[in-house]
Formats: sequence, structure tokens, C-alpha cells
Amino acid sequence: MIEGRTVSATCVIGLQWGDEAKGKIVDLLTERHDIVVRYQGGANAGHTVVRDGQTFKLSLVPSGIFRPEVQCVIAGGVVMNPASLLGEIDGLAGRGVRIEKNLMLSDRAHVIFPWHFEEDRLLDQQCAGGEAIGTTMRGIGPCYRDKVGRSLAVRLGDMYRPDFRTRIELIAKAKNEILGRLGAGGEPLDPQKIFEAYHGYAERLRPYVADTTAYLLDALEAGRRVLLEGAQGALLDIDHGTFPFVTSSNSSGVGVSAGSGVPGRYITKMVGIVKAYTTRVGGGPFPTEQDNDIGEHIRRCGNEYGTVTRRPRRCGWFDAVAARYTTRLSGIDTLAVMLLDVLSELPELKICTAYELDGRRITDFPSHVDDLRRVVPIYETLPGWQQEIRGAQRLADLPANAQKYLDRISTLLARPIEVVSVGPDRRQTMFAEQAEGT
Repeated sequence: MIEGRTVSATCVIGLQWGDEAKGKIVDLLTERHDIVVRYQGGANAGHTVVRDGQTFKLSLVPSGIFRPEVQCVIAGGVVMNPASLLGEIDGLAGRGVRIEKNLMLSDRAHVIFPWHFEEDRLLDQQCAGGEAIGTTMRGIGPCYRDKVGRSLAVRLGDMYRPDFRTRIELIAKAKNEILGRLGAGGEPLDPQKIFEAYHGYAERLRPYVADTTAYLLDALEAGRRVLLEGAQGALLDIDHGTFPFVTSSNSSGVGVSAGSGVPGRYITKMVGIVKAYTTRVGGGPFPTEQDNDIGEHIRRCGNEYGTVTRRPRRCGWFDAVAARYTTRLSGIDTLAVMLLDVLSELPELKICTAYELDGRRITDFPSHVDDLRRVVPIYETLPGWQQEIRGAQRLADLPANAQKYLDRISTLLARPIEVVSVGPDRRQTMFAEQAEGT
């Protein structure tokens, strides 16, 4: 409360290894908010929104962009490829989505350059044990590396400064030396070409650039409703995920304030998004993975292919140990369970409720991947419902076994389920208050 005004923000966080269908929930919750903020990650994220029979795939633009009355903000914690962003903007405009007045870009956001793509390619070596991390090759990690290193970093606001050309020349010289030592072939980076291209990008983006930190603080203090949109999933958090098989930013709830500039005390609700099962893209341990007919069934029914990369996702049973960890880590208040319909044909379902590690039963998520590789999931088996649920309008309309499955997830994660999705369209979504008749 500030001078009699309520200050509050809501955040949507994925609780697994990403791809939890956060975009759909953000699109729905946008109806109740004035501002939607994307605060971390880059074009390695993929959010899918289905509206009026059309499917939109977003990477950088916040999922609230389809509502002209809602301000969409890309905050300072995001790393931005200007060409990708402009391609996304042009693609939306070509499909009739107007963004001239409701998109804002932080001048603090760091910019991805051609040298970042080359570094991504050269440094995507295999981890210990011969397992690739699984980068999307979009320069995200190298850009975050420069951000932390500072001396070779460029923020969006820097592109409008008089010394931008000189800065590109100095960085390109340093990067050519670095890339040469890494064994890069081909032509060296041409600073003149890079400057000309990025100067053009900067001019096209100029109308959207602002100090979004000040804007969000002013908006919150004025009582405007802010929705914060996470990218990737909490198990990919750089500090608290399955390191090193993680993303390069804080994708759990602990990264919200750093990426957006919104103080934690202003965030009054955290919504955690989970699939009714578990998926993962790229390398790293995955205790409940089903590399068998069950996994293939989930992949086929759930269309489990990367929004950005189209890589097939690894699929498995719901892991309540992992989801309980990220629920606590992210300070989750309520849950949204997505893609429940994908499980409808299976005669029985399993939920991992604990692990066995070196002969011991544990319920805490291991902090080291070597330990996570060795765990054996302890499953609880529940009966399936084997009937179509995509037409359900209320939670009470779901089969009894589907309701029991949801109740078990809620109990294991110790949080109430607020939203359940039974199909890709926004209308195939049920809120808990619908079951209560409110």
C-alpha cells in the first residue's frame, strides 16, 4: 500500500523444464491486467497462443500483445536479437495484430550480435560425460556472458549514443581475436557491415524504446495491474536448476525482480504452470523419462516438439519431487495444470512421489546432476479415465479419475489448482471458480 493505493503484481512461472504452455495462461490472465511484462530470456523461449482458430508463436513479444488496450513490456533482463524481434513484429502486423502503441522495449536490455552466434557455435562443446547442454544456437548464453563481463556488452540504449560505431569497431576487433583463438573459420567480423545493419535495426525500434523500469514503478504506484511473464522453466534456472543443463538466466521465481525491476514486495501472486506430465528438451538428467511407447504416445498426442527449434521433446510421467521443489523455490500460490487431455487415452497413470538415491528414499530434489542421474523414481499408480475431456466446461464435468489425478498433484505440491487446460484453444480452459459457481 502506497498513499492509500494498492500496489500489486502477478507473476506466471513455469515449474518444469519449460514448454508448460505459459503463453495460453498469460493470454487469459491479460484480461485482468493493464500491463504484461517479459523479463528474462531471449528468442530461445517459445510461447504459443491460440486465438479465434489462429495459432501464434511468440519468442520475444509478450503474450498480451493481442489486446490493444494492454501495454506489453520487454524488460531489462531480456537479451534481444533485433532482427528476430523485428521479424516477430512484422509477422504479427502481417496477421492484423497492431502493436504501434502497446509495445515497449527497455533501453537496459542487452543486444545479441553476430559474434554471439559464432561463439554459441564454437563453444557448444559437450559437457563432462559426453552430453550436450542443448543450446538453441541463438546467441543467448554468449550475450549473457558478455553482460556479466561488462566490457564487451552493448545495451539497447547504447545503440542511440554517438559512440555506437566506435564501440562496434572496438568490440569486433576483440571478438575477432577471441574467435580466431577458438578456431573460427571463414571471414572475420566486418564492423562496418554490423554497424550499418544494427543502426538500421535501432532506427526501426526507436519508437518502442524507453526506461521500462521507471515506467513499471510509476504504473504500480498508480495502482495499475501488472502481469509478469516468465520464460523457460524453473528447473532451467542458472543458479537453482539442473546445472549445467540450464538456460543462462534466472527462470525461476527468484529472477522476477532482477529481470523486471519490480520489487518483490509488490508481487502479490505467483502462479505456477505445470503440464500434467513432464517434458524436457536437450541434455541433462530426467528421472521420469519414458523412452518407450508411453513417451512416444505423450509426444504424439501432445505435439511435443519445440516451439522455437521443433526438436522432439523428451516425455515422461509427472515428477512431483521436481515440481514441489520449484513450487517452493518460486513462492507459488496457485497452480495451473496444462494439457490434461493428452493423458486421456492411457489406462493408468504414474506420478513420481519420491526418489531412491543410493538405497535411501528422498523427497528433496538433488542439487547436483550426478546425484539426479542416479536417482530411481518411486511411483504411485492411478487409474486413467480413458474418455474425451476436451469439451469439459467446468472442473466438475471432468471424469472422477481425472479429478482424482488433479487432486493428487495438488496434495503433493501443497498448493491449490486454480486453472486446468484440456485443449489448445483458450476456451478449453477451466478456472476453479467455475466449479464453485462464482
